[in-house]
Amino acid sequence: MSIKDKIIMCFSNLYKRKVRTLLTTVGVVVGTCAIIITVSLGVGMQQAQEEALSQMGDLTIINVNSYGISPDTDPLDDAMLEKFRELDHVVALTPAYQLNNWGSISITSGKYKYDSMIYGVSLNDLEALGYKLTEGEWPGEEGVKENTVYFSSSAVYDFYNTKKRSNNRVYEGSGKDPFVDPNKDKMKFVVSSQKENKKPKEFDLVYGGTMEQDWSKNPSSGWGVFVSVDYLKKLENEYNKLNNITVNKDAKKSYDSVTVKVDDMNNVAAVEEVIQGMGYTTNSMETIRKPMQEKAQKDQLMLGSLGAISLLVAALGIMNTMMMSIYERTREIGVMKVLGCFISDIRTVFLMEAGTIGFLGGVLGVGVSYGVSYLINTFGGGGSQDIYGALQGGIGSTSVIPWWLVVGALLFSTLVGLLSGIYPANRAVSISALSAIKQD
Repeated sequence: MSIKDKIIMCFSNLYKRKVRTLLTTVGVVVGTCAIIITVSLGVGMQQAQEEALSQMGDLTIINVNSYGISPDTDPLDDAMLEKFRELDHVVALTPAYQLNNWGSISITSGKYKYDSMIYGVSLNDLEALGYKLTEGEWPGEEGVKENTVYFSSSAVYDFYNTKKRSNNRVYEGSGKDPFVDPNKDKMKFVVSSQKENKKPKEFDLVYGGTMEQDWSKNPSSGWGVFVSVDYLKKLENEYNKLNNITVNKDAKKSYDSVTVKVDDMNNVAAVEEVIQGMGYTTNSMETIRKPMQEKAQKDQLMLGSLGAISLLVAALGIMNTMMMSIYERTREIGVMKVLGCFISDIRTVFLMEAGTIGFLGGVLGVGVSYGVSYLINTFGGGGSQDIYGALQGGIGSTSVIPWWLVVGALLFSTLVGLLSGIYPANRAVSISALSAIKQD
């Protein structure tokens, strides 16, 4: 028999017993739908958890601290930062360097002065680390001048009038413009002197932009001024020289903290383990995400198992249908044998019928699942706006049906159909041709 003849015979036999075929297919539809919906609820729950975590902070960020490290551990200095950069999956990093002497370096614009927090960071990595600008531009491939400064969203309000003792500030949220507009007003770095007979030193400053407020960053873009870490160290050295401060060059210099960004949240644990192996303490959202992910996977497995029970019942229905078909077609099987049909051809026809029921049930089950998922997301608080909401997998959906779940459900339902047809097919080919012909 040709493959075409087998396909024609398969669909012809299913159509002749269309009521029984339909009822058996409905069982597969229910089982497939049960698996897809239960697993989709688990996927939706996992995505909701990851969205909640992402609002708390970037899931690809690792914070490295030098507090409490062993004396034998290498300092968290520039050399160590280069080692971090060479690690697989690390795409960006920056230290958060702060001055030892508060107010030793300030920014002035005429009679207005800023002497709050100044951070030394890696300016070229800020964009990759997720910092956003409301004004200005990030460094390009050629970089920026070493004295370039980026303001946090609130820093411009920290300028105060040095000529007044009271009412010398404009507070954020007051509805008034800050004293200084970094984009228009000329500003300078001022290195202060502790001695009256020595004048402070002034250095030119280039305005790079103002950052969008994000308190989850380290350092936060909601407060402070950002400048190149190398340039801030240069200004600090000028302060030490100006004030005759001796610095022990042999002392281990270490950053208090370093922010490391990984290319994918699934690689965070591996990178974090390597850094911890170097002797440093770390923290990331992975410590929260991993237990939540493991719980979500267990929930998905449990829910999927419950759905698989429905498909198992459907498999018994397919087996029953095929067994009944054998009893009704015993004479037909005998005639096929007498005409010289190969046993493999007869077995293939029965397996094709069982597999077709499984496949059709799977296809219809997928369609029904999208409808049920839409209803769950619409009336169950999921927030999907259309029938394709589950396929889009938007955050906020209670039920999310990814593509791999659809493909897996179709393959599984078809496989269940084929496995359910193995015993009936073997039973059919074992029937004696002579006794089958005599069968009424």
